[in-house]
Amino acid sequence: MKQVSRQLDFATHLDFSAILTNPILDIAARVWEADRYEAFRTCYRSMRRIDDLVDHRRALQTPITPEEIIEIEAGISQWVAEATAGRSTDQFTTAFLATLADFRMPLWPWERLCRAMIYDLTNNGFSTFHQFLRYCEGAAISPAAVFMHLCGVRGAQGERQVPPYDIRLAARPLAIFSYLVHLMRDFEKDQREGLNYFSDDILRRNDLTREQIRELAINQSVTKQLRGLMSDYHWIAGEYQVLARRMVDKTLPLLAPRYQLSLELIYSLYSQIFEQIDPVGGRFTTAATNPSPEAIESRIQLTINNFREVS
Repeated sequence: MKQVSRQLDFATHLDFSAILTNPILDIAARVWEADRYEAFRTCYRSMRRIDDLVDHRRALQTPITPEEIIEIEAGISQWVAEATAGRSTDQFTTAFLATLADFRMPLWPWERLCRAMIYDLTNNGFSTFHQFLRYCEGAAISPAAVFMHLCGVRGAQGERQVPPYDIRLAARPLAIFSYLVHLMRDFEKDQREGLNYFSDDILRRNDLTREQIRELAINQSVTKQLRGLMSDYHWIAGEYQVLARRMVDKTLPLLAPRYQLSLELIYSLYSQIFEQIDPVGGRFTTAATNPSPEAIESRIQLTINNFREVS
């Protein structure tokens, strides 16, 4: 049972209708106070800048030259060095560094994200699922850890206290669950853009190659082998969903109601997508794996109503 106060007035007038197509983390952060939500936006804009630097280049689907790799790596490394030293080269970086200082935020999530993006420059997949999990430390767990930090920071500006838990450990199960759901949901979109996040060992187990799954995605075809691949990933995601629920339940008593609700929204909305994916009888197109805006709005309202009742 969640140990919360009954100060839930903030949840009575929330309106999500205009943001149903936004990223789930953004939807969840909308229940926070204005200054904390703005901190969230600043942090994630900075991470998006790093991510886009690599994704936009990979999406061209042409070989990346050694010179390009050196140039992009140098740009990423320079950004990390300047952030570590507290040096600003533009207005956004000034705001970002001020946010880090105000909310007493560590820089390691950005450092790990940068390492993952550098890996992306010369790789388009993973030899093993274990290698994929190591990649998740930067690509998935780091952004989630930032969210968990902002959930747990206490006090007003100038008097902030860091969260009473390890943000990486608190973020890990939900981050991996969410990322696995992303991979299944975005199968068609990613493959069309030349991006692959499925590990070779699980592909081989299902008699598939990277080239074959891309062709299946482009042709919107479904084979027994593809259903086997999605079944494997669906099962793994289900295991992490259980771990995520346990960690969320463990963390909730340490948070104020606003931040409890934000975690419940993340878990619920990713679970909704997970439930939408049917490895046995469904299709793996963008249209088939994405809940409608109406379904998302209904799930948000159900999550808020359940939160009020349990609280």
